[in-house]
Amino acid sequence: MPRSPLTIPALACATLAGAALLLAGPLDPPSGPVGSTYKTLSEVEPRIAISAANTPGDADSVFKITEPGSYYLTGGMTGAAGKHGIEIISSSVTLDLNGFTMQGVAGSLDGVSTTVSGLDNIEVRNGSIVGWGESGIDFGYRLTRNSVISDIRSGENAQIGISAGVGNTIAHCIAYGNLSTGIGALGGSNITDSAANDNVGWGIRAGSGCVVTSCSALLNGQGGILANDGSVVTQSTANSNAGSGIFAADGCTVGRCSVRDNTVDGIVVGSQSIILENTCTNNGSGSTGAGIHATDLDNRIEGNNCSLNVRGFDIDRGGNFIVRNTCSGSTTVNWDIAAGNTILIVNAATIGGAIFGNSGGTPPGSTDPNANFTY
Repeated sequence: MPRSPLTIPALACATLAGAALLLAGPLDPPSGPVGSTYKTLSEVEPRIAISAANTPGDADSVFKITEPGSYYLTGGMTGAAGKHGIEIISSSVTLDLNGFTMQGVAGSLDGVSTTVSGLDNIEVRNGSIVGWGESGIDFGYRLTRNSVISDIRSGENAQIGISAGVGNTIAHCIAYGNLSTGIGALGGSNITDSAANDNVGWGIRAGSGCVVTSCSALLNGQGGILANDGSVVTQSTANSNAGSGIFAADGCTVGRCSVRDNTVDGIVVGSQSIILENTCTNNGSGSTGAGIHATDLDNRIEGNNCSLNVRGFDIDRGGNFIVRNTCSGSTTVNWDIAAGNTILIVNAATIGGAIFGNSGGTPPGSTDPNANFTY
């Protein structure tokens, strides 16, 4: 006999219902007192809230952290004249601004500051620090070591936007409109993926032995990026600064950067450095400034392209090794090279007509692999 179309679904429902009865627990609660299943506040939020009760301030601080631990803001805060916003006097502190803004007032001190020497292992992250009477974050004055500043926006402060100590890391930060340096770090620090714009002083100022990677410096009053002895600046940009785009001291490496529209030099370097594969365009003003300017000796300057600068390459002393560079369109001169350097410059040949197809063109004028070309 044929089955009804409802037979199989009916059997399935009956099976599921039986399974539900087998899996269901008792409807009556067990006898005896009901035990708490709630977590304590410290288990839900295992950090310490910044507050007058937990982190009371004193004569020079709105809040003060005196013990190691993890701290966080519960809302935006406003500074007070004559006081730091959050003062830290202990090592091993993490401070999470939790996305909130620390707003300074006239006459206030630093937004976040370490005020005793010898501190280390401090982290400040995730928030904005705006309008303080001194610096936004100041880890530099007391030489705070081995610390991290990340995801901070620090702007319109009366001194430095972010001042890091020794061996610090600054990552994913923005410093803008500060009345001194935007981002500054002492020796051995790492500055990465950060931007410094519209600051009165240098955009980024790095101490000896620092690494500056994937950063940008735009429209700063003294210059874009200043790197002291033994530093590395790579894959960064410095555009439209009132001074030089990148200033590298002795023993530095500047590689694969783009510098454009800076009032003085695109890249200026001292001695014993490597300047490699940079793009320098439209730097200098009037009769001064160059795409690349070496003021001393023992530099290797290789694979750079300079175009539309006042001077393309300006080399003040002998003893430099200058190879595989290209230069064009300088308003004063493409090559201004002192005696005693190792360099071959070739005026590159150009083709008479267009090329469309699989062959054509003219050799640039030299088969020497180290030749520099004017084009």
